[in-house]
Formats: sequence, structure tokens, C-alpha cells
Amino acid sequence: MIAVGFRFVSGRYHATPWGRQVNEGVVEWPPSPWRILRALIATWYQKAEDAVAEPVLRSLVGKLAAEAPTFYLPPATVSHTRHYMPYIEGKNERRTKIFDTFVHVLDGECLEAMWPKVELTDSEAAALDLLLQRLGYFGRAESLVEAKLEKRSLCSSNARPLPDGGLPSSDEELVRVIAPMLPANYSVWRDGYEAAMSADLSKQTKKKRGKANGNDLALPVDIFNALLADTGDLKGAGWSQPPGACWINYTRPRNAFEVRQRAKSRLSSAPLPTVVRFAVASQVLPRLTQALSVAERIHQSLVKISGNATVFTGLDAEGKPLKTHDQARILCETSDERGSITRVTLFASMGFDASARWALDQLRRVWGHGGHDLQLTLLGVGQRTEFAGSDASRDQSPLLVESSEWRSLTPFVPTRHAKAHRDGRPKYDEQGLQIGSPGHDLCRLIVESGLPRPTAIVPLSRGSFGQQSVSWLDFQRERKQGNGAHAGHMGYGFMLTFPEVVCGPLAFGYASHFGLGLFVPASKAPAPRVKVTC
Repeated sequence: MIAVGFRFVSGRYHATPWGRQVNEGVVEWPPSPWRILRALIATWYQKAEDAVAEPVLRSLVGKLAAEAPTFYLPPATVSHTRHYMPYIEGKNERRTKIFDTFVHVLDGECLEAMWPKVELTDSEAAALDLLLQRLGYFGRAESLVEAKLEKRSLCSSNARPLPDGGLPSSDEELVRVIAPMLPANYSVWRDGYEAAMSADLSKQTKKKRGKANGNDLALPVDIFNALLADTGDLKGAGWSQPPGACWINYTRPRNAFEVRQRAKSRLSSAPLPTVVRFAVASQVLPRLTQALSVAERIHQSLVKISGNATVFTGLDAEGKPLKTHDQARILCETSDERGSITRVTLFASMGFDASARWALDQLRRVWGHGGHDLQLTLLGVGQRTEFAGSDASRDQSPLLVESSEWRSLTPFVPTRHAKAHRDGRPKYDEQGLQIGSPGHDLCRLIVESGLPRPTAIVPLSRGSFGQQSVSWLDFQRERKQGNGAHAGHMGYGFMLTFPEVVCGPLAFGYASHFGLGLFVPASKAPAPRVKVTC
């Protein structure tokens, strides 16, 4: 048995069934076997041609094509966005309205495709595992995916091919998907088609079946080559479906897209959630050096949606700034070597009440530079301990862990200037830091926040994410809107050592509520456990 798991990174699966127009708002669920095999072949051509021999790939594809897979469809809903697509008509630019329909897979859920009777050789299994690891998206390019070969099926199937003459049960519905013919059936069909064409069919029939604009489309010799055919060429040649493809009836749960009812709100002594996590998706992801700008756009959207909620504005009912600074901090994270922003964490000590959580549910996108809007998918709402960790496969955030050593991820912008007293007052503190200097100002802000004073504070000339080094001057360090005390716009980095473990997130200085002055654990090694009140 072969089982493949697909985890959609942004929680969205974009795919339009064959023969349907994108504005019809129809999604392909379950994914068609034809799409799965074409994705594997495309990945081989683009990323694995040197690592997997073509005969091994052909054998693998042939085995997977010989059996219609079953699926486990996770809980999901259907949603869509609307936008206007520009196009040129004559010399004028016009716009047409586009519906972008997609399946929103619930957080933590995984789509599974299973071939119960397929047995692969070691080389074929290794090839499939490699192709799945290098598969970047599945469906349209927006459907970022993490796929892997499972050792066994994690869930029982709930979508299956319907036998000839079979009927779906009362709690199932019928859906048709495109799949490759059995290799033996394809050979019979191809021979019959060529014999019929050579029998001098009418010109009208020839044109419909495989001729357009005076160009014949040669029939592929086998299923593997049929899967290589370009969709545009097929439609241009008048094919209503790809040669070598057939339609299969599948059953899926009648409630596959049922909207899960939210739990009714009730008075409870449980604390309000303090952490909200979003996944970020875009055709061009911004880098962490643009964290301040991204956080500002998210902040502006939440303030507008929530109607100026205190947790987002930081202002009380009279419009005065909160003295405790317990409002939401918008912190950007990266998980790749390029430093692209892939996650956004909101942390608010005061907690997110029901109205704030409603506003967070409504946040779907913010504008991006160059027309590349940022799509935001809500991953979860809860307490710090539920999301703290360094395991990326479980979508944990290292910003929220406990540690005694921390280093700067984004530059610290001080709020005070260095002092040079000439009236006899001390110029340096007990740790040798100049009064008002960036290091001294950072220590002051740390102590004022209720954390212990660091035992060591070491300047860092440059920052890093992954293996990449970056200058603090490369970061955006000034907000476009809003006020905030700051001593110039220079950015600084530090390594902090505390006498005991402290809880993240740690962010200090100017625009710390927008991701500046953010620290991450200096290492993944566990620090000595000391009882600390978080």
C-alpha cells in the first residue's frame, strides 16, 4: 500500500476541474489522479531529473496510473476572493472580474491519497519520496504544499472510486474527476482511434478529434507521454479531454464542505487567549527586513475592522495611551534561508476578547508592494504555551519559548540618547554601560518590563536568519504613520544573557509593538530550569 500526505502550508488548495471555467466557482475535491501524476512528472523535470532515472520514473508513474487512489478528505470549507484582472483590448486596458475559489483546509489537517494495491520497489519508493519532498505547490501556484510518503495510512479513506453500477450511500455525493486510463486500455483505445482515423472519417470529425488550424496532434505512445501533453495545445487542437484520460466517478461525504458551527459563547473563568498565529502566502513574499512595514499594514487593517479596539490601538476609552503596554505586538517570523516572512504572531498580555477574535477572523489579506498582496490564513488562537517551541513541522514559534540566552532578530532602535554629564554625575552604570547608550537603554526597558536585568549584554555588528548574514541598516526602522519616541533611526543588535530563564516574546524599544527590537533564543539547547513567573 502507498499513502501520500499533502499538507497545505497556507491552508488553501486552488484547483479548477478539467473543462470548467475559473469563474464557475468549482473546486476539484478530491484532487484528480491525473493532476497528481502530472505534478510528480513536472517536479521531476524541474527539480529531480539528475537524481531519478527516467526508467524508474516511468515505472513509478505506470504503477500509480494502474489504480485509482482512495482519499482522506480533511475537514474543509469552500471560500473565494474577487479581484479585477487587467487585459488589453485593442489599444485600451480593460479589467474583468475574477472569482478565485479555493478549498480552505482546517489547521493541522492533512489530505491523503492512498493506492491500496500498489507495491513499489525500493528505487521507486525512494524516487516517489524525493519527488514529494521537492514538490513546492499542488494545484495552482498559490497552493503551497508540503508532501511526503507516509509509512502507513494515518486516516481511513472517505472518498473512493465508485464501482461500475454502484450508487453512493445516503450520506455520500457523487463527483467526477479525470484520471489516466489503464495502460492496457490506453493501447486498445489508441489503436482503435488510429484505425478509425485511417478509415477516412469525415473532415468535420477529423477537425473535432485532433486537427485544428491545419496542425495534427500526434497521439502519445503511452500513458506517460499522454501526461506530458500541454493543456493549451490540447484545447487548441480541439480535444475536449486529454488523450489517454477518462472520467471516474468518486464518492465523497455529503458534508465535505460543511461549515463547522462555532461553540456558543458563554461566561467562563478561562483566561482570554493571548497568542494568535497567521500563515503568510504571496507570489512574492516580503523579507524579514520589511517586518515593520508588514506589521504596520496588519495593524491598520485590524484597527479598521475592529472599530478601534483597545487591544489593537493601545488606547483606552478616552483615547489615551495605555500605561501597561499590554496591547497586541505584531511579530513577523521567517523559516527559510532567504528570510521570507512566512508567519506572523500576535501577542497581547491583555488577551483577545470575543470582538477582537472576530476581527482577527475577518483579516484575510493586506496589500503588498508591486501588486503582490499578502494572503493571511488564521492558524490558531490560544495561550503562549500552546505555540511555544522550535519544531517547525508542528508549526511552533521559537519567539514564545523560555531561554536564558537571546539574540536580536530585528534591530533595536533606542528611545534615549547617550549622556555625557559634566556636572559630576556618573557617566557609566555599574555594568560599564554609558548612561543613555543603546545597551543601557535596552537594559532599562528590560527591567521596566518586569524582567531581571541581564548579566551580560554583548553588541552584535550584524544579524542573521538561517545561514544568511544581514546588516541592521538593511531593515526598515521608521514607521510611515503614527508616533513613537526614538533617538534617531540607527539600529543595533545584542546578545543577552539572563540569570534565569525568561519567557518570550521579547521585544523592546521604538516600534517594538510592530516587530522591531525582537529577540529569539540564541540556541536550541535547553537552558537551566529556574522557576519564573511568566
